[in-house]
Amino acid sequence: MTIVDFSPGCVQEAEELAWTSYEEERRRVPALPEVSKTLDLSGFAGNGLGSAAFEDGRMTGFLCGIDPFPDAFQATGVKGVFSPMGANAARGDGKEKIFAALYQDAARKWVRAGAVSHGICLFAHDAQAQKAFFQYGFGLRCVDAISCAGRDFPEKRGMYTYSELRQEDFAMAYPMEMGMLEFFRESPFFMNRPQTDCGTFCQELVENRDRCFAAWVEGELAAYLKISERGETFITEQSDYRHVSGAFCWERHRGKGVCSGLLDFVLGQLEREGMTRVGVDYESINPAASGFWPRYFQAYTAGVVRRVDERILEADL
Repeated sequence: MTIVDFSPGCVQEAEELAWTSYEEERRRVPALPEVSKTLDLSGFAGNGLGSAAFEDGRMTGFLCGIDPFPDAFQATGVKGVFSPMGANAARGDGKEKIFAALYQDAARKWVRAGAVSHGICLFAHDAQAQKAFFQYGFGLRCVDAISCAGRDFPEKRGMYTYSELRQEDFAMAYPMEMGMLEFFRESPFFMNRPQTDCGTFCQELVENRDRCFAAWVEGELAAYLKISERGETFITEQSDYRHVSGAFCWERHRGKGVCSGLLDFVLGQLEREGMTRVGVDYESINPAASGFWPRYFQAYTAGVVRRVDERILEADL
């Protein structure tokens, strides 16, 4: 096996390999949409952070990353590099060995660029790839999942009524947004995301063209769910796709089926509008999310992360 820098000459083979890997995952997750056979990876050929593997003149794998960015993954004070879905792939039964060699080469470049937080988006059903990175100290952090819309439910189920909030009523969801951020700080999640004021929260919803749906009981907001037009993987660019970007339920209403009913209501509403696919991304370190979303959505990515000891930046690499 020969490892080389990811250069413009690698792009065409890498795009073919990325598409083949996506199709392998799509066979396991039928809800994933068909995508163009050619993915544009040319942007990764000039930043000096990618590596490619060859055997007998044929590409067997590649690993690329975006330019280092500060405050990586909203949880650290260090620079990070991220390899998104489609920016890495390997072929054949030797994927574990190929990915191991690719990361060893690419990680050296990432650390030299000052990035000590490394994130890589793998396909959820690629066990060999996950094993390779697990052995290098990575752990699961984020999951992308998808569900086909196809259910339609009444606006009232049991004691709860469901509806969409009008823009002028977005402020009613603000306490729930703050409740969600407070929940994020609890063990074992430990994610301290910054808070915003109510006006900023509502303004961002409008600017992003987000939608808010709510569950009600006796005039009180019990749960809410936010829908955005786009998510974080390239499949979310499909015109029939919508993304769950926020959800919260007050503790006193948990365990009563309110979130399931609200999700069913939203999926039914979106289907009537022609949105045939709905996705979500969630942190695996959030036990509530890990227990709820897999009941309705099928995972197609496994985002793994590693934090390198930043004292290595003091060494001469």
